[in-house]
Amino acid sequence: MNQNIDINFPNDISLTIKREDLNHPFISGNKLRKLKYNLLQAKAENKTTLLTFGGAFSNHIAAVAYAGKEQGFKTIGIIRGDELFDKIEENPTLKFAQENGMQFEFVSREDYRNKSEISFIEKFKEKFGDFYLVPEGGTNELAVKGCEEILTDEDAVFNYVCCAVGTGGTISGLINSALPNQKILGFPALKGDFLIDGIRIFAQKDNWEIITDYHFGGYGKINLELIEFINAFFDENKVPLDPIYTGKMFFGVIDLISKKYFPPHSKILLIHTGGLQGIEGMNLKLKQKKLPILKTNV
Repeated sequence: MNQNIDINFPNDISLTIKREDLNHPFISGNKLRKLKYNLLQAKAENKTTLLTFGGAFSNHIAAVAYAGKEQGFKTIGIIRGDELFDKIEENPTLKFAQENGMQFEFVSREDYRNKSEISFIEKFKEKFGDFYLVPEGGTNELAVKGCEEILTDEDAVFNYVCCAVGTGGTISGLINSALPNQKILGFPALKGDFLIDGIRIFAQKDNWEIITDYHFGGYGKINLELIEFINAFFDENKVPLDPIYTGKMFFGVIDLISKKYFPPHSKILLIHTGGLQGIEGMNLKLKQKKLPILKTNV
């Protein structure tokens, strides 16, 4: 569903949001897209267990847990941070995943860095038996294939398509399915430009640019300016934004408009990739820091 934003920008620039956050109540946004063909492949391989990786408030962990329950898979989450072992009840994301049948294996942050190593994964096969491996964040060729379905025929009118970037799967799918006249802009949630090489593995065109100025200090970092922007945007447009991904991307796009980055008459499509389940956990942190909490209707 595309939703027009009623803001009068200079130079006849318009903003429209693709509300991917509304495509499923629990596996929303890009997670539904990324898991679609991976789950079909797991079934084709006669796998009964999904194993994946994620952090304390991972949208991906929550989505895999619910998708597994919905489609009859056992799910295992390898969680970054062994200090979280006895804090499941305090963590909305982990509690939700556990309630939907996910079994956890908590590993130290040092060991977690080895998540792509074959020897590291083999240890879990020895412990849990055979499983279908879904990478951290869900990004692989099948995930990109799913994300290529985000853009539809009605989106041909847009000159620019903007999305947040985590592991690079969503933007790769958008790049591949974009029309020749469309430019894809990615706004990383992480500090640095190291994602560019990862995107090039999957992206088949050169119609894209990574904007690295709006990470607010790095992954999971947030400040009062971003909180106030997200809450004001919600008040004015009734669209909730998460502070890890979409909030930073929306902030960046509107800031770029003010800096005249976009040519006059640009039609900009912003992909709302979901991630709203993480707001509850972030609000717990904000309360501890005595900062305003994020408004949301989820």
